[in-house]
Amino acid sequence: MEPAAARPPSPLPPAAAPGSAELVCAQGRNLKAVLCQRCGSRVLLPGAATFARRELLLPPMTKKAAAAAGSGGGDVVREHWLVRDMFSFENVGITRDVGNVKFLVCADCEAGPIGWHCLDDKESFYVALERVAHE
Repeated sequence: MEPAAARPPSPLPPAAAPGSAELVCAQGRNLKAVLCQRCGSRVLLPGAATFARRELLLPPMTKKAAAAAGSGGGDVVREHWLVRDMFSFENVGITRDVGNVKFLVCADCEAGPIGWHCLDDKESFYVALERVAHE
């Protein structure tokens, strides 16, 4: 199933991000490290990403092979960490192409997708806040 994007990303100040204020600094960047929910592997260091709101459809959380298969269903996620450089990640895996999209997974336990990357935009990697932990 293809991810659906309603509109381009819009960085939000912490006051406009209910429930996320303790995670976002005044400049809109992540205050805490971003971790895999399942194994605790560090995905991003503090300050490595910007908060963005964009409506995307991600397949259900599974192992990498199932995520790449695009097995239908999924969740609409709206709050993300936007990463502009793939080398900003500490630890992330990327699935094979599913249409013009690649999904981001934990490189250690392969749980995911935790995020999304469209091949049309080489500089935008989205990590869903609800699919990761923070420390």
